[in-house]
Amino acid sequence: MRVLMIAQSPIAGDSRILREATALAGAGHTIHIIGRDVPDGFMVAPGVTVESVSRSAGLRAGNGGLAVGHGRNGPKVLVQRFGRWLLLPEHRNRTEKQWRTAAAPRVAAAGPFEVVHAHDFNTLELAAEYAGQWSAKLVYDTHELWFDRALPGRPTPMWRARGRKFEVSLAGKASFVITVSDGIAARLRERGLSDVRVVRNTFPRADDVPAALDAPEGLLYAGRIGAGRDLPTVVAAARQLAPFRTVLMGSVDPNYRLDLGPVETVAERSIDEVDDTLRSYGISLVTLTNTCENHRLALPNKLFHAVRAGVPVVAADLPEMRAVVTAHKLGTLYEPGNPASLTTAVRALIENYATYADGVRTAAADLNWETDSATLVSAYAELANQPPAANQPPSAAS
Repeated sequence: MRVLMIAQSPIAGDSRILREATALAGAGHTIHIIGRDVPDGFMVAPGVTVESVSRSAGLRAGNGGLAVGHGRNGPKVLVQRFGRWLLLPEHRNRTEKQWRTAAAPRVAAAGPFEVVHAHDFNTLELAAEYAGQWSAKLVYDTHELWFDRALPGRPTPMWRARGRKFEVSLAGKASFVITVSDGIAARLRERGLSDVRVVRNTFPRADDVPAALDAPEGLLYAGRIGAGRDLPTVVAAARQLAPFRTVLMGSVDPNYRLDLGPVETVAERSIDEVDDTLRSYGISLVTLTNTCENHRLALPNKLFHAVRAGVPVVAADLPEMRAVVTAHKLGTLYEPGNPASLTTAVRALIENYATYADGVRTAAADLNWETDSATLVSAYAELANQPPAANQPPSAAS
C-alpha cells in the first residue's frame, strides 16, 4: 500500500518513526513521510521518501543550556518568566496549528494515499481530514498519553478534558491505534478506543554484545537533558555516590539550567556510539519525574537501549517501568525525587551486578525491535485485506 506518515517531530532524530517506516517498506509498502527539520539529502531506506515542513521555534529567550547555578533573578526576570508561564499553552497550540496549516498543501499535493498514519495527536486532525477525502485508511500512532503529559506553562484542565474527548472522536475513525506501552493502551481502551496495539520503543538486537564488566565504572544518563527527567535528583545522588562517576550525555533543552555539582557531561552521540558508551560505564540511568500520568505509564527509549547494549538499569519506580524491570530482572528501582533512594538503588545494583547483567542479556530475546516490528507489519497486513475506508472527521474542537 501507499502510506503517508505525518509527524511534527524532527524526523532525522525520531528513531521510532524511522524504524516503523523502514519495517513497513521492508514488508513491501511505499512510505512517504511529511515531518519537520529534515536535513537536505536525508535518506531513510529504500521505499521511503521524506519531505520537511518547518515550525516556529517557540517562546525561547536566550541560549540557556547546562550551567552551574540557577540563572538570573530580579523583578524584571520574574515578570518575564510569569508572562511566559501564562502564555505558553496558547503559544504551543498555535505553533502546532500553524504547522498543520503549512503542511496541508504538501499533504494534498503528495496524495492520494491508501493509508494515512498520524504520529501523535498534533497531526491526527490533519491526517483524519485527508484520509476522509481520499477514502483512505487512518492509523493513529500515539507515542505518549497526549493530554496527560507534564507540560510547561500554566495549568489547562479544561483544554485537557476537551482534548481527550476530541482525541477519541478522531481516533475512533482509525482502523486501529498504536501506542508504546500496555499501560497507555489500557487507558485509551478505557476511554473508548477498542482496537489499540502495542508497538514498544525497542531497538534492533545487537549483532554482538561483549561480555559484561566485572564491576560497573559509573552511571550514564543517555537522553534528552531537560525538565521532567528528574536530573536534580541525579545530581543530588551523585554527591552521595562520589567518587563513583555519574555522567549525562545528550542534547540540552533550550533554557534548561542545572547545577551540575559532581556530574560529568559528554557530547551527544549516535545510537551505536551510545551502545559502546553505556557498556564502558556499565549502568544506565532511566529517570522520569512522577508528575503526570504519561510518565507513570511510559516506557522510555533509553530503557530498551540499555537492553540492546546489554547494560543493567537503575530506573524510576513508576508502574509501567516497574513491571518491565522486575519481570525481566533488568536492574533496580528508585523513588523519583528521592536522592537517598537513588543512591540505595545504585549501590544495590553494584552489589548484585552479575545477576542483573545476566537478566538484561536474557531479556534481549523478547525486548527487541524484531518482535515489535512484527506486530506493526502484521497490523498493516490486516489493513491491506480490508475494503477502502470512508473516514469523515468530526468538526474541530475549539
